[in-house]
Amino acid sequence: MDVVTMARKAPSKARKSPLPPFLSNPFVLALAAVAAVFAVAMGVATLSGGGAGGRAGGGSGGEAAKPAPVQQAAQQQGGPQAGGQQAVQPPPVPPAKLEPPAATSQPAAQASTEGAGQAAVEKPAQAESRPPATTVAMLPPPAPPAQPPVQAPSGNAALWRKNALPAEVPQGKPIIAIVIDDMGLDRKRSTRMAGLHGPLTLSWLPYARDLQVQAKAARANGHELMLHMPMEPSVKADPGPNALLVSLDRGEIVKRARAALDSFDGYVGVNNHMGSRFTADRAALAPVLAELHRRGLLWLDSRTTPNSAGIGLAREMKMPWVGRDIFLDNVESVAAVKAQLAKTEQVAKRQGYAVAIGHPHDATIDALASWLPEVQKRGFVLVPVSAVVRTHHAGG
Repeated sequence: MDVVTMARKAPSKARKSPLPPFLSNPFVLALAAVAAVFAVAMGVATLSGGGAGGRAGGGSGGEAAKPAPVQQAAQQQGGPQAGGQQAVQPPPVPPAKLEPPAATSQPAAQASTEGAGQAAVEKPAQAESRPPATTVAMLPPPAPPAQPPVQAPSGNAALWRKNALPAEVPQGKPIIAIVIDDMGLDRKRSTRMAGLHGPLTLSWLPYARDLQVQAKAARANGHELMLHMPMEPSVKADPGPNALLVSLDRGEIVKRARAALDSFDGYVGVNNHMGSRFTADRAALAPVLAELHRRGLLWLDSRTTPNSAGIGLAREMKMPWVGRDIFLDNVESVAAVKAQLAKTEQVAKRQGYAVAIGHPHDATIDALASWLPEVQKRGFVLVPVSAVVRTHHAGG
């Protein structure tokens, strides 16, 4: 055989050894290429961010196991055609083809690093997503528990009735109650007033010294007792320490009122010291009268302003009340006080009763000293203020 013949037969021998059929299949080649690219990308990602795979799958093998299904599919796809041959390694990929996967693997590595930082941040975030204790703190603060409703004692159980000075009210005769405010501060004049023949109703300031001793001595001398509650006036005047002011919140108003009410005992009720501004404020005055009603005390409105809400509130609460008719000593002279006492008698004749308010001034003491023995001779009955309430405005 010559050289020419051998050269002609060589190609035919090469044609007798074709590539295996599965390698000539485009689909198999595509799968093999994808598997190779994926394996290279995962290898680069593992080298650049090694901890991420272990965190996600419990170790680096967790991510490396992912190409296995692809290779297995390639083997199953090509197995019947290859006659059960072992899986053929994919052809080597030129270095130029590795650049796109390497570019893709860089964001993957960056995502792994950011994911590690986010994982550290997300754990507290997940704790916040649950209803924590701080959620409750964001709600409005709970309101303080309201005072439980307390029914005022009624009938003979009421404190104003228990502490009332016994008094007979003859049928058909006008009655007069003389109330003396500001008792206790001026000890000398308070003692003189308490020494008059009564019965009078003496109203004591809660910040007076030796208050219990003074009040007890006056009660032993036949006079009825009241508490003179300091309240804010509408003019520039000092009502005294711990006065009730409209600028105070409800809790402070009640606190001050209770402190004054606890300053002594044995009294039948309360009337306002000054208070032209405070008594005109319905919202401010309401809790005070509610406290009086809860304790079973009566309310005497001194009427230092025509705008007082005291009587209206007392009626609504159905508590015992009465209002002042005459001021005796706006002018501090004996003649002026006697003129006011005459007006008091006129009011008593007209409406069946009268309540006059004075103070322990020398002029008032002198005027009363001469008027008291004569008033009964003119057909009037001098009574404590509780008798007026009992016969005309008893609400509890």
